[in-house]
Amino acid sequence: MEGLSITKLLVIGALIVLLFGTNKLRSLGGDLGAAIKGFKKAMNSDDAAAQKTQPDDAVAPQVTERKE
Repeated sequence: MEGLSITKLLVIGALIVLLFGTNKLRSLGGDLGAAIKGFKKAMNSDDAAAQKTQPDDAVAPQVTERKE
């Protein structure tokens, strides 16, 4: 077992195409792409919202407990 060679990958790819068909794989790829795009958009909007609510130069005061 040397690992995955290019011929092994081609055989695996051909088996996947035979099992699922090209239409199912195309729709699956489109759904996966849309999910990744939505995730990236949500992450970018979340970062923008966090920057609007608390600017970098605003520092919260430190609260320390005094022991007597």
